Amino acid sequence: MTGVVIDTEYGPASVETDSPDSASGPGPARFLMVLTHGAGGGVDSGDLLAARDAAVGLGGAVARVLQPYRVRGARAPGSAVRQDAAWLEIVTRLRDQFGGLPLVQGGRSNGARVACRTATAAGALGVLALAFPLHPPGRPEQSRLAELRSAGTSVLVINGSRDPFGVPGSGDAAKVVVLAGEAHALSGGAALITEEVGGWLRGLLGGG
Repeated sequence: MTGVVIDTEYGPASVETDSPDSASGPGPARFLMVLTHGAGGGVDSGDLLAARDAAVGLGGAVARVLQPYRVRGARAPGSAVRQDAAWLEIVTRLRDQFGGLPLVQGGRSNGARVACRTATAAGALGVLALAFPLHPPGRPEQSRLAELRSAGTSVLVINGSRDPFGVPGSGDAAKVVVLAGEAHALSGGAALITEEVGGWLRGLLGGG
């Protein structure tokens, strides 16, 4: 694992990169997965690490991005426009670094919203939406379904059945997986997340 800093118009982002697994150690990557955190979180949550494990096991390089507002110490992301612009700067730099490999992007909670909103502009082959926050707790009328559907590409949603932020329906993405008994943190679902992400990636990338 290596760490780098990427400067954006909105401040620096911190990126942890994991190389793909191979029989002889780290090898050339087949694809790039870029993941990010929830609103007040970091890049070491169990669900992000489970997704990383699935990707590196299939030959992917994985970059886990701590966004500029978190590097500054803020817990709230602020303007979605600025957040998305910074994200696209980061992804562009990473794609250049990895030679234009096929891109899969994603995140948990607020990070999943960013990944969906920017998928078309980033040229993402697919989006992983972990704990997608369909609406604020107790306010289903404030739906964010339009953001989820705006990705314009294959989206895998993994949510817990007890998530107070709601659970997207089966027709809202290419695949929606609901983990029984899990809440918003998906803290007990690592093994299932790795399995589901691995299967989805195989289909997305054409097997292998």
